[in-house]
Amino acid sequence: MIGSKAICHIGLVVHDIEKTGQAFADFFGVEKPDAIGAGDPAITQLKYMGQDSTANRKMMFFQLENFQIELIEPDAQPSVWRDVLDEKGEGIHHIAFEVKGIKDHMKRLEAKGYPTTQCGNYGNGSGMYAYLDTTNDLKMIVELLESF
Repeated sequence: MIGSKAICHIGLVVHDIEKTGQAFADFFGVEKPDAIGAGDPAITQLKYMGQDSTANRKMMFFQLENFQIELIEPDAQPSVWRDVLDEKGEGIHHIAFEVKGIKDHMKRLEAKGYPTTQCGNYGNGSGMYAYLDTTNDLKMIVELLESF
């Protein structure tokens, strides 16, 4: 349905990105990357459950040979990250796939019963992401990413 079988990254939600990031750095024997913010809300244009949102998060990326591990520490505002962290605790949040034509994929997947729970832009508007609620069938959240 998404036209991609390549995983870009696996995202985990955490309470303390610095502490968890150090644990990953120690595990992999690498330096801990810097935590980064999501960027300017005017550019990210985050929508949560179809509504504009000011939710934010800190992120940290560990580049492995064939994909990344993304750590996410959400702020207190409602978001898909905060939902999972509050309801299930720390751990895997999503698996991300790179796609072309993200908006078409979102429409097609929504028609199949997989609603978009959150979407927005990343970088300086260099791409878009969308989280789809696929938990009933796939037992996880799927993230679609498209770089422009």
